[in-house]
Formats: sequence, C-alpha cells, structure tokens
Amino acid sequence: QVQLVESGGGSVQAGGSLRLSCAASGSTYSAYCMGWFRQAPGKEREGVAGIDSDGSTGYADSVKGRFTISQDNAKNTLYLQMNSLKPEDTAMYYCAADPAGGGYCRADFVPEDFGYWGQGTQVTVSS
Repeated sequence: QVQLVESGGGSVQAGGSLRLSCAASGSTYSAYCMGWFRQAPGKEREGVAGIDSDGSTGYADSVKGRFTISQDNAKNTLYLQMNSLKPEDTAMYYCAADPAGGGYCRADFVPEDFGYWGQGTQVTVSS
C-alpha cells in the first residue's frame, strides 16, 4: 500500500512557476514508476511526466522543456517543477504510483496502469 498526498497547487499568471510536491508513505515507493497526471474539466486524464526507479524521466510533448519531475527518496517526496506556465496547463494535478511495472514506467503511460493515486491539487493559470 502506498499513500500519496499532493500539495503546492495554486493560481498563477501565465509565465509563472509552481512546484508541486507529492509525499509518499507506506511501501517502498522509490521502487515504483512514479508519475504526474492532470485532468481539466471535460477532458480525459493525461500523463504529464514520469520517473523510473533509476531516475530516468519522460514528459508529454506539451510540457517538455517547461516541467521537470524529480524525487527525493530520503524525503519520500516526488516533485513537479512547472515553469513558463500557460492557461492550457490549468487542471487538477495528480501524482500516482505504478507498483506493477518492475520500477519502470511503461511506454504507453496510461492512468489504468497506476494503482495508487493522490487526491489531487488544483493548478489555475490565468492569461
């Protein structure tokens, strides 16, 4: 079992920055693929960024060069640094853990593969 709690969301103007945090407790989350997803009203949940247990990262094309995923295993915390925010980044952001991928994020990176989820934190970007 893994418990995930996100924080750090808020309202910013376009061009601003936010850092999301996801505190993990329970099982050894550092052995899992960890990911950030987001869901805007009326849209499907989409993958934003993922990090393997060995630290390899991947990003959606829409956030490459602007967002950075990282983790501090000593603090059991996952982060998402978001820079140059755009109004289209407005969504509820969720962190998630995939305990069944052997520590590696699967290529298709879909929500269905992630068994543990946080409650979400809202990010609103105004123009």
